Amino acid sequence: MAIAQEKMTKVCVFLERYALPPTPLNFQVIYTYISQSNINLKNALERAIATEENIDSVLIEQLYFQFLNEGHTTQVSMIQNVDGIIGSLSRNAQATEKQIIRFADQVNECVHTLDENSIEQSRKALKILNTQTVELLEQHKQFKKELSKAKKLHEKTQKQLTQLRKQHIVDSQTGLYKRHYLTQQTQVWTNQEKSICAIAVQIDNLDHFVDNYGDILGEVILNKVAKQVQKYVFQSGLPGRTAKDQFTILLADIDPETATLIAEKVRNGVEKLRFVSSKSGTKLPAINLSLGIAQHQQQDDFNQLAKKASNAAFKARSLGQSCFIAGH
Repeated sequence: MAIAQEKMTKVCVFLERYALPPTPLNFQVIYTYISQSNINLKNALERAIATEENIDSVLIEQLYFQFLNEGHTTQVSMIQNVDGIIGSLSRNAQATEKQIIRFADQVNECVHTLDENSIEQSRKALKILNTQTVELLEQHKQFKKELSKAKKLHEKTQKQLTQLRKQHIVDSQTGLYKRHYLTQQTQVWTNQEKSICAIAVQIDNLDHFVDNYGDILGEVILNKVAKQVQKYVFQSGLPGRTAKDQFTILLADIDPETATLIAEKVRNGVEKLRFVSSKSGTKLPAINLSLGIAQHQQQDDFNQLAKKASNAAFKARSLGQSCFIAGH
């Protein structure tokens, strides 16, 4: 009991240190980290702390999906349902096949049994043939029912899987990809030996909006900026939310100069946004963005690439520039 209490205290201290809300997901990840029961999660979080990465709920969610969400009850249930139907269809198909073979043999036997000189023998053969026909039709009817059930389950499962996939990879607040999905895609593109650029889009004054106008306006600002990011890159890249007030855009087979043009389009789109207080009619401040661009190196994972882009955005802000390219 004392050990459990000590761990819980350490979890609370960690959450407080990094201003993380005590949600079940955050608590589970940090408790696992404190307990050192998952070495991969422990190492990943310690690397993030050592490199002074922003430890927020977005990063914690990434760690959860990477290291703790290995089994999903709903997904397992759906797979079991599909397996059950497939098994049933397979058994029915095998039974129907055997019935058809028996029927064909019976027809052949009946043809040889029919004798115009023996009415009784012919009647008996036809009766057997009729019985076999009824059984075959019943088997076929049952097979059609199973097939119909399988089709309905397939459609339902497809919708559920689509919804689950969306929940798994898309941030519910902004509609952009979650951090762990960008991590996976970076690895995929790296394995394909594609060149990758990352654009960090930092909302510099989001806290100002939240502190002065409330959380609801803060969410509106996030969503509006997310839509501008999505507007310019959704067809050519992967826009994701990587921190409370930051988005990261992944672009494959593109150079930093072209990425700069895309970043400027995002900036121009955001600068056109105007907000007026519904209560006082007062014109609200403009949204301030800092943009940073980094090019992927072969040894980089997504966290390293995103950090370089984030540092470039910070550099742009400190230099008063619209955009800064890391390494230039």
